[in-house]
Amino acid sequence: MGKRIVSGAGVLVLAVAAILAGGTYLAAALVIISCTAYRELCKAVGVHAGAGIDVLEAAGYLGILLYYFLIWQSTSGPVYRGEADTMLFLFMLLIGELMLMMAIYVLTFPRYRSEQVMAAYFCMIYGPGMLSFIYLTESMRYGIYIVWMIFISSWVCDTCAYFTGMAFGKHRLAPILSPKKSIEGAVGGVAGSALAGMLFSFLVAEQAIPDRNVTWAFALLGGIGAVISQIGDLAASAIKRNHEIKDYGRCIPGHGGIMDRFDSVIFTAPVIYFMARLLIGA
Repeated sequence: MGKRIVSGAGVLVLAVAAILAGGTYLAAALVIISCTAYRELCKAVGVHAGAGIDVLEAAGYLGILLYYFLIWQSTSGPVYRGEADTMLFLFMLLIGELMLMMAIYVLTFPRYRSEQVMAAYFCMIYGPGMLSFIYLTESMRYGIYIVWMIFISSWVCDTCAYFTGMAFGKHRLAPILSPKKSIEGAVGGVAGSALAGMLFSFLVAEQAIPDRNVTWAFALLGGIGAVISQIGDLAASAIKRNHEIKDYGRCIPGHGGIMDRFDSVIFTAPVIYFMARLLIGA
């Protein structure tokens, strides 16, 4: 437990530092995290079984680097092409990446099975693609405040759900996937995240966004984000159960890998981004 607390605190400090630095520094940190998450996922789902970098996996790394370069260029880069052009380039990249992986599949046949190609493409979007919404959220108007809700709705929910479940948990939420999680804990996590979002808005966001009342919006971001974060947590657990592994990696002592620590954040990041655009007009 001590190792878990220390490493968890270290991850929190690094996350705070990257967000406060913002811009290019945040994008660079997310590239490292995304590539690590992609490698963990590729190993978990059997894209390759060797110790080195597989050619199909390498195609995914190329896609991740190009993807982050495009979104960085659209927000912090020296040349701004506009949102419409950026979306067009991203769509072209996703189609091009699929064609590249299919070309590798064909040219190296029968080295890979079709499910490995589909898994590699899925792993690129599931981890790296969804994590990029941390950067996109931070780049929004008022994003330096809204981006914290990604972690509040995820990590506060996890903490509140744990203690509420320990105290009151009687009914299992997902007995096969995660026997220790309870419905009571899930409700406590959602309530805790909503209250944390409300408190954060009252202490910080209301003063930073003076032209509108955003406390209700931040409470809603926290509550809905908490619901989604628990789905993300269980989804990552389901993948591990399917492939009979305990952890995705070992890079965070006491927690496992990047995917073990950021499994819920992966889901909350895009949800907070889109909800903030709808509710706050950021």
